[in-house]
Amino acid sequence: MSATETAWRPRHNPWLIAVVVTLAAFMEVLDTTIVNVSLPHIAGSLSSSYDNATWALTSYLIANGIVLTVSGWIGSRLGRKRYFMICIIMFTVTSLLCGLSQNLPQLIVFRLFQGLFGGGLQPNQQSIILDTFPPARRGAAFGITAIATIVAPILGPTLGGIITDDLTWRWVFFLNVPVGIFATFAIAALLEDPPWAKARHRSTDFVGLSLITLGLGSLQIVLDRGEDADWFGSPFIRVMALVAAIGLIGAVTWLLWAKRPVVNLFVLGNRDFAVGCLMISVMAMVLYSSAVLIPQLSQQILGYDATHSGLILSPGGLAVVLLIPLVGRLMKVVQTRFLVATGFAIMGFAFIYSSHVSPNVSFATLVWMRAAQAAGLAFLFVPISTAAYATMPREIQGDATALFTLFRNLFGSIGISISTALVTVRTQVHSAYLSQHDTPLNTPFRVLQNQYKHVIQGLGQVGAAAQNLALGRLYQVFRTQASMLAFADVFRLCAILAFAAVPLALLFSATKRRAAPAPEAA
Repeated sequence: MSATETAWRPRHNPWLIAVVVTLAAFMEVLDTTIVNVSLPHIAGSLSSSYDNATWALTSYLIANGIVLTVSGWIGSRLGRKRYFMICIIMFTVTSLLCGLSQNLPQLIVFRLFQGLFGGGLQPNQQSIILDTFPPARRGAAFGITAIATIVAPILGPTLGGIITDDLTWRWVFFLNVPVGIFATFAIAALLEDPPWAKARHRSTDFVGLSLITLGLGSLQIVLDRGEDADWFGSPFIRVMALVAAIGLIGAVTWLLWAKRPVVNLFVLGNRDFAVGCLMISVMAMVLYSSAVLIPQLSQQILGYDATHSGLILSPGGLAVVLLIPLVGRLMKVVQTRFLVATGFAIMGFAFIYSSHVSPNVSFATLVWMRAAQAAGLAFLFVPISTAAYATMPREIQGDATALFTLFRNLFGSIGISISTALVTVRTQVHSAYLSQHDTPLNTPFRVLQNQYKHVIQGLGQVGAAAQNLALGRLYQVFRTQASMLAFADVFRLCAILAFAAVPLALLFSATKRRAAPAPEAA
């Protein structure tokens, strides 16, 4: 590396740069979850079914996942600043177009392009953080990044519910416009490319690019549409799964063999980076699945509206923000691998606590459950990210951040799909078990039926009508109990996954971050 590259430092305050690039990434991550609660309103407004409206989510995730993988290659061809600026500007434009959509096909197309440009924001934001800060100060910088990565998915449903209930679903997209305009001008003024991140000629690996597009695009369709299509009971899902397998196996084979691949998979040969990808994948599975399970439980079982369901998640985001500075201090004196192990242990115990959920659970209890889960997340993202890139050469950081972000988002999607499918399956299992006791020959069942019948008779219903209403109420109780048991099962599985990651965290190198030097002048 030349002396010029070694001595390079950003001309502007590094913390200002970190804030504005994280603002752009926060906007994109928020958009992956904020739309979810608006789908029923979108379907009704555009005269479409809910099932068809979900393609507005699927199209975004497909495009986003594909671009995440190749963002390092695109950035090296265009220059990191230029590519980042293009992504922000076009993400803002397509957000405006999404809000102005007059029918569902328009919205799906605009969401597709929104995902294409949004996919470049997260990995490039991490690359900029890595370039802007020396290794000793990256932990604190990644604390800002954690706000986009962890807090944005948590706040998304809350903000989406409030906007949809009080305004209209179109403002979910219009919200990005002023933020995008501000971020564009701020980044144009503050950001500059280091010598190793400037535009340079790179040959186009059409084969690798095609296989990645085919494999990841098909896999995302399977993950996002599988639950609604009865998974492998659907011929469409079976075909997409086969195409995904062929594409991904072919992509890995080609990328390892090609002389100038579109993505350098050999970055995974770095032990700490490989362990970091494993840890961030487990964290993402638990983070995204739990962020879906809590609103699903509160809305479908407990009858909360979208706003109050989202408010259950918000204190968890606050817990992360408050704990991250503490984790940053601990990283100076405690080995990173021990902090990661501690984070997963906290999450494991939090999910054990969550598994005691019951039909009469209070709002406050749900808030504490989610806050306990989020407390573990605060010990994970910053230490994992810092350790993963600690020994990564600058020249391949673009490919590394692309793969790191891909693993996080892909396994987050896998976590969502598995958790929602398990809730359905376990509800059926518990329904079959509980139905054995739903008979007049069972004394508790008969007593409860008579209690409901007497209450209904007191309200003016008599005879067969009272009997049928009592049975209907019993069926509601039966379904609620089965569903609650299913959620408890999935929470326990999340706990097992978190506990399993504790010993794996010890695979990180036995190092701790040195105390940062005195801040440089802006």
